[in-house]
Amino acid sequence: MNALPDIAGRVLVAGDIMTDIVVKAEGPAVRGSDRRAAISIVEGGSAANQAAWLAACGVPVALFARVGSKDRDAIAARLRAEGVEPLLSDDPVRHSGRLVTLLDPSGERSFFADRGANLGLSYADLSPHWRANTGLVVLSGYSFFAPEPRACVLKMIEAARQRRLPVVVDAASAGFLAESGGRSFLEWTQGATLVVANADEAALITGMTDPAAQLAALAQSYPAAVVKSGAEGSHAVVGGEAPVFVAGTAREAIDTTGAGDAFLAGFISAWREKKPLAQCLHAGNRLGALAIERIGGRPEPGLAF
Repeated sequence: MNALPDIAGRVLVAGDIMTDIVVKAEGPAVRGSDRRAAISIVEGGSAANQAAWLAACGVPVALFARVGSKDRDAIAARLRAEGVEPLLSDDPVRHSGRLVTLLDPSGERSFFADRGANLGLSYADLSPHWRANTGLVVLSGYSFFAPEPRACVLKMIEAARQRRLPVVVDAASAGFLAESGGRSFLEWTQGATLVVANADEAALITGMTDPAAQLAALAQSYPAAVVKSGAEGSHAVVGGEAPVFVAGTAREAIDTTGAGDAFLAGFISAWREKKPLAQCLHAGNRLGALAIERIGGRPEPGLAF
């Protein structure tokens, strides 16, 4: 793992924070009529989920995000309770982000996203001293798919490069990648140290379907890359070293939301402890598997790893 830089200081995560409305129906929707369902309202957002899982791993972490003005204090309090330092800007016009998640019987999910205040994420709202005690920057891919937040995270990549801070980018969304195109994503994320993508996202970025081929293609653009294949496991490559694969563990899926966020936190936690690459993948696989066993994308309150 020595090909990846050491992490000294907190992890700063930037990106979306959402309220998730999770709908687990008894069966397919009945057009024009009713279907019974269990409906939950939980805290979500890819970046916020990642920060919460990192905190549960004992990693010092801060979250930079934008929320509706009326929600700022309550959201900040909930993040602090999860062990996350909130760096929140408030939007006087847009409401906080909202997401409807439809769960099928296998636990796989489909999203309807209203990103709200997340669309106003601005570098001007970030303290000019943010790099002073930061050892790693994590950028949610969702921030690259709209103009204002994209301008913000591009400036963060450049600022991190000036201080030689490592940057992790999580590809985040196959749906938005399909709209923007893999080539644009590669251009936007140049300068990142590590890119993390699931197999579908990697296919859209590279145009390839085989995980080994995806990994080799990503390694041409990034110093390090990870491709996740769910319960099958995960692949990684760092620099010119040989690729590494670690098998996953099959679990009964209740809700796959946040599995990738948990994986990223597990991987970073092990990386921060200077563990070998295979152990970093194993830690990611383990947390990703735990995440799918409950509703919502964050760890249970008080849970620690």
